[in-house]
Amino acid sequence: MSDEHLQKSVLAELNWEPGVTAGHIGVSAEQGVVTLTGHVSSYVEKLAAEKAAGRVKGVKAVVENIEVRLPERHVRGDDEIASAAIERLGQDVSVPDNAILVRVENGFVTLSGEVDWNYQRDNALEDIRRLPGIIGISNRITIRPKVNIANLSDDITHALHRSWFFDPRLVTVTARGGTVTLAGTVHTPHDRQIAAATAWAASGVTDVHNEIVIA
Repeated sequence: MSDEHLQKSVLAELNWEPGVTAGHIGVSAEQGVVTLTGHVSSYVEKLAAEKAAGRVKGVKAVVENIEVRLPERHVRGDDEIASAAIERLGQDVSVPDNAILVRVENGFVTLSGEVDWNYQRDNALEDIRRLPGIIGISNRITIRPKVNIANLSDDITHALHRSWFFDPRLVTVTARGGTVTLAGTVHTPHDRQIAAATAWAASGVTDVHNEIVIA
């Protein structure tokens, strides 16, 4: 697929996505790498634009340089955002009590702390994404290391091979401590995301390096 064709395809997908005002977003493409520029009115819209671009056939990576410009009525003070974030996390039974530290600066939220599972980190992030007034999030929550990770690579490999998405000859898993590296090839960005999610679901994983390429 040519760069011009890919650019047009991404623009068409952005126009198709109801949660995105595509007229405010610029798109460039080079060898499968798509760059998004421009501005949107909320952090949720920014995420929707990135997700829409990533699901287009031929996209290998998305560079997201979109600015969030909040309408005046949606602007919130940092103290108000922080209070709302703490309340939202406290209502989520999947997030351990008092495990997450919230810091807000000029509408940008930073989450830190330590949890046992990646789904807890993901849920904490999801809790904050839709809060009014935020312009961005940095998720610095870490996974608490497990003692027994000797069979981590084999466990993830078996889990991947149980899925019809993955050919055992094309996807490999290596583990060093709690850090897992995925390599090989898959057919779609969705398959690549599924592989990473499968690896994160293994007990003892503290980081995932997804080096799988789309072929």
